This record gives sequence, structure tokens and C-alpha cells, in this order.
Amino acid sequence: MRLARYVDAGGSVWAGALGPDDTVTPFARGDASPAGGQAELLAAAMAATAGRTPGPVGEPVPVASVRLLAPVGAPPSIRDFYAFEAHVATARATRGLDMQPDWYELPVFYFTNPAAVRGPGDDVAVPAGTAALDYELEVAAVIGVECADVAADDWLGVVAGFTVMNDWSARDLQRREMALGLGPAKGKDFATSLGPVLATPDELDGAATGRPRAAMVARVDGNEWSRGELGDLHFSWGDLVAAASRSTVLRPGDALGSGTVGTGCILELAAVHGADRYPWLVPGRVVELEVEGIGVLRNPVVDRATGRPHESPPA
Repeated sequence: MRLARYVDAGGSVWAGALGPDDTVTPFARGDASPAGGQAELLAAAMAATAGRTPGPVGEPVPVASVRLLAPVGAPPSIRDFYAFEAHVATARATRGLDMQPDWYELPVFYFTNPAAVRGPGDDVAVPAGTAALDYELEVAAVIGVECADVAADDWLGVVAGFTVMNDWSARDLQRREMALGLGPAKGKDFATSLGPVLATPDELDGAATGRPRAAMVARVDGNEWSRGELGDLHFSWGDLVAAASRSTVLRPGDALGSGTVGTGCILELAAVHGADRYPWLVPGRVVELEVEGIGVLRNPVVDRATGRPHESPPA
């Protein structure tokens, strides 16, 4: 099942189920807060894994007639892992570093800003002080129930579903911060995109194995820049859930990012193919991340001062 939060033509917020005919059927109304309909969507996703379908509270409408929101607009926390070896190896090589043996044993993550979530179609402003804005092609698992110390084999019992994640990065800020042995901080603090929908695990091929397979593609202005495979994760989703929940509590709506798939960012592409071919993002660019079985997450890049897709208003 694919579930969405959305705003209808009258401005009301709903949680709904997507149909095969490009329609969405509402099953719960939400308020206008960032979390409006979020709890109902997560509960429906968990019920769907047990074979229970949410009852409709209205007629289906075309998806094209509504505005999709981030499936979790107010996650209690966002942990982003570092779980694709190809990305880690290339990123470390750009700094003259080899792979650390501990990487193969420790599923490490960082916390990013849950107040900076962007949804499908939302503008992403270039943060102050950067000239090196990058996208990162990822998938996030969303926790559906409160849990702690989850065994790796039990991960499907606590995950509501998957969504596409763009871990936007200001590489020049990130590089300076992390040279100090802490971070990333302002290099990641400004935006994380989630969407367009929440897909229950059964929507992805091979989810029961812990390593579902799905093609992952990034496009800039309609041109393909990145392509990877979700199944290439070094750690299984069970491993990631177990690591995140060890000695702590996960809450409904918590997002666990996979980390960037191999070739899934400009940092990697420019290192291999050159910065002239793959330049940093600037206002006016449009980034689309697509994951098979979930959908396309699209965000325009705009200037922070003007809110426009160009650095200065047109004459």
C-alpha cells in the first residue's frame, strides 16, 4: 500500500491511500499543523501490514488535483546512516582516506534537523555561506510504533514503510566543520526532503530479506545524473533498526535514512567525472529523486534572499 498526506483543493489536510488509477482516497482528516494526519497515516500503514485496509471517509480524487505533503512532516527525530560502501569509499577517497575496518561492523549515523523537513514540490533555498550545494539520493524507513532494543529479525514489526529522502548538503560548510572532529552541523541543518508517499514494505521487492531491491535514480533539470540500487546496502534494514533502537526509544514517525547510494551525489560524480560535467546546484535547478515502488520526490532550488529560482528578480 502507498499512503500519502495531502492538501485538497479546498485547503483541507488528509491522509489517504493511493490507488492504481492515480487517485487518492482519504481515510482520515488532519489539522493544519506540520504533523496533521501523520499519526493516522502511520497507524494505517502498520494496520496494512496485518492485512487491514483503512476505511474511506470520502471519494477518491486524482492525485494531480491535490498537493502532496511529506508523509511525516514532523518526525520526532531523523537519523541518517552511512550504509552504502560505494558511496563511503568514494567520499573518503576524495579526502585521501582509505576505508576504516570498523565501518564494516558499526552501522553509524548522524542526527539531522527534524524542523527542516521539506515535502514534494517544496522549494529548497541555498543556505547562507555555501557555494557547494549537493543532493543525496537515499531511502528512509519510517518507524510506526514506539519501540526499543529491536532485534534485527523483528524490524518489519516496527517499520511503517519507506519514503524517498534527499539529504541536502552544503559540502564546503560540511568539509570545514568535520575537519574539527564534530558534525556535520550547518552543512546539513537547512533541509531534508521526504516523500512523495509512504510505501509499506510489501511494495518493495524482497523486503522480507531485509534488503529490498529498488532502482534509485536522480535527475537534475530532467537529465539523469545518478543511478543506484537499494539492495546494495552493506547493512540490512534489520541491522539499521537494531542499531538505532539499541539502549534507546524510537517513536512513531522517526526516520532512518539509508545514507547515499553509490554515485548518488555530486560530490562523488565530480570526483570521478569532473566538476565541469557535474557542477554544484544553484538557484533555478530542479532535483528529482526516484525510487522504484515509492515514486518521485521533486524539489526546485531557489535563492534564499529572494525565494526565486534565480539570484536576482527578473527585470
